[in-house]
Amino acid sequence: MRIVGIAAICAAVGGCASVTRGTTENLSIVSTPSGAEATISGLDVPTACVTPCAVVVKRNADISVAFKKEGYEPQIVQLTKEIPATGAAGFAGNVLLGGLVGMGVDAVTGAATDHKPNPVSVVLEPTAPSPRPGPPRKPRPPTAPRTGT
Repeated sequence: MRIVGIAAICAAVGGCASVTRGTTENLSIVSTPSGAEATISGLDVPTACVTPCAVVVKRNADISVAFKKEGYEPQIVQLTKEIPATGAAGFAGNVLLGGLVGMGVDAVTGAATDHKPNPVSVVLEPTAPSPRPGPPRKPRPPTAPRTGT
């Protein structure tokens, strides 16, 4: 009976980090200058927003953010996933409540991880000005063909 009770708790709780931190997080996106289009890749649904903005992302997603704004060089920021102290504590809590099942749930959902950097912040560089054309050249007058002597 005791084993059935423990199994029921494991199934109900799922994973400690999943319960305490959730499987999603808010990702803040900013640029200097503001007003850039930010396209977030790695989500179930392609998402774009105009900076400054925030989107809700799954903690287990492999995310990159592409910035573009007219007159500025485009930039791409690849995010990493790290386990902060709060995520480690939630994951470790599986030893008490979630057991191996909880650890598995947390590992699959990424509940113990956070995306870094957050906020995603870039300074956009102006595009290089195109070279200004110089004054038009005058055509050379045709030269007379040389004759041999």
